[in-house]
Amino acid sequence: LTAGQTQHFKDAFSGRNESIMGLPLAFYYGMYAYAGWFYLNFVTEEVENPEKTIPLAICISMAIVTTGYVLTNVAYFTTISAEELLLSKAVAVTFSERLLGNFSLAVPIFVALSCFGSMNGGVFAVSRLFYVASREGHLPEILSMIHIRKHTPLPAVIVLHPLTMIMLFSGDLYSLLNFLSFARWLFIGLAVAGLIYLRYKRPDMHRPFKVPIFIPALFSFTCLFVVALSLYSDPFSTGIGFIITLTGVPAYYLFIIWDKKPKWFRRMSDRITRTLQIILEVVPEEDCHK
Repeated sequence: LTAGQTQHFKDAFSGRNESIMGLPLAFYYGMYAYAGWFYLNFVTEEVENPEKTIPLAICISMAIVTTGYVLTNVAYFTTISAEELLLSKAVAVTFSERLLGNFSLAVPIFVALSCFGSMNGGVFAVSRLFYVASREGHLPEILSMIHIRKHTPLPAVIVLHPLTMIMLFSGDLYSLLNFLSFARWLFIGLAVAGLIYLRYKRPDMHRPFKVPIFIPALFSFTCLFVVALSLYSDPFSTGIGFIITLTGVPAYYLFIIWDKKPKWFRRMSDRITRTLQIILEVVPEEDCHK
């Protein structure tokens, strides 16, 4: 830019699509790049002094990531035209070939390392979600157990792998994002709306971290509006996401509503749990610390 390479920034929005129907997909794709922002909330129990550490970590990390993304995109648009970006199968590779020459061969390695780091954080955070849900009785008991030596929620980590393998059969990243983003942003919007509800229904509840009410209200409205709009703009992908969400109904009935389970069901469940305990070498958390 300092050398005057600003030709790609002239009329940067000249070919834009102004239809509001494309807003949901643009929102989903854009927010996917920031998808790790809520993972820190899943591991609150692992954080020392969370009342101070978590808000500080979220603010600092978001500032760093946003700055990095903006500078990266500025570098892309300084080097590559919008038409070339649309035709490129891998923008980072095209950028490195244009700017770095033979060194571009190392870019896929750096991308793989970046994906590995992202996967590591995702597994660490999402496994805690299964672990706590099981501890609260919302999922099979085995998922709330930890390894006798490593003290890690091994079953909750392992269960992520078959789910991930199933998702790989979609074959198309963009279709997968469309399927799953509907459920993700629907429940994020509802969860934030629940915070607003509790602010008024339980005003005396201990709240170590508070923000002005318009922030969660605006965020919740945006999420729910985009989700509702996606029902109209892309009903097929949204319908698939809705069907995936409905698969949680049997689990909810089985573990939450169905209290009077028959003896044969309890015996079978206990037998499966004990077998998995032996294979995985896991025990309930309270037994591991005795």
